[in-house]
Amino acid sequence: MQGAILQLNVTDDPAANLPVTVGMLRQAVADGAEFVLTPEVTNCISTSRKHQKDVLQLEDDDITLAALRAEAKAAGIWLLIGSLGLKTGDADGRFANRSFLIGPDGGIVAKYDKIHMFDVQINETETWRESEGYRPGTQAVLAETDFASVGMTVCYDVRFSHLYRALAKAGAQIFTVPAAFSPVTGAAHWHALLRARAIESGCFVIAPAQTGTHASATNKTRDTYGHSLVIDPWGEVLLDAGTAHGVYKFDLNMEKVNEARGRVPSLDNARDFSGP
Repeated sequence: MQGAILQLNVTDDPAANLPVTVGMLRQAVADGAEFVLTPEVTNCISTSRKHQKDVLQLEDDDITLAALRAEAKAAGIWLLIGSLGLKTGDADGRFANRSFLIGPDGGIVAKYDKIHMFDVQINETETWRESEGYRPGTQAVLAETDFASVGMTVCYDVRFSHLYRALAKAGAQIFTVPAAFSPVTGAAHWHALLRARAIESGCFVIAPAQTGTHASATNKTRDTYGHSLVIDPWGEVLLDAGTAHGVYKFDLNMEKVNEARGRVPSLDNARDFSGP
């Protein structure tokens, strides 16, 4: 299976971001990719809730979702839209951070709302309260493709290993972890967390990421870590995209899942226990 990650540097303008993403997607297809993945918040990065209310759309109206579904259909590829910020119609006005798996016919095969909200104080100058703008999802999602079972997650989910264990026990062979990771926590934890999720489950981990300083016309800019990763089920890093935006190709040999699980069958060896 030939795959490609689009490492993006989106702005707070979904209409301006879309042609860049489409162009990169077409480049990936021209290079032979059969499975293409984009990062978290592919449509818009903004630190302003007011601006988000002005530019984000409901799922049925979202221009990024419609265009990328059409591109997947035209190319006959699998596409993971890492996530989109979407209006929900909820009474409290909060958005959804929603990941989509698109099939070769352009249909939505599965969608997943990010469960774990990034509510943290990293240091004296960097604080995030994602739950103020986004409502958390409640449902883990395992999606079926013609090449693998895919456990869908997003960004901060990576710190909650029980989610990945549950997905692996349910049959996941690939974890998708699209992200817009903080540079501070990225440098400290990104590689270690993603390698751990692969090693403990015997799954591939594919983590497309946002990168760089994200331009904003209305509010302060935001920086993200980059370093989109593909990690095999033995924990080997097959791809590290560094910090440049662009198209990054990789190969998936799904036989490696059974090989790694045969060598260290930790999923089968896990036991229930009491306490503490």
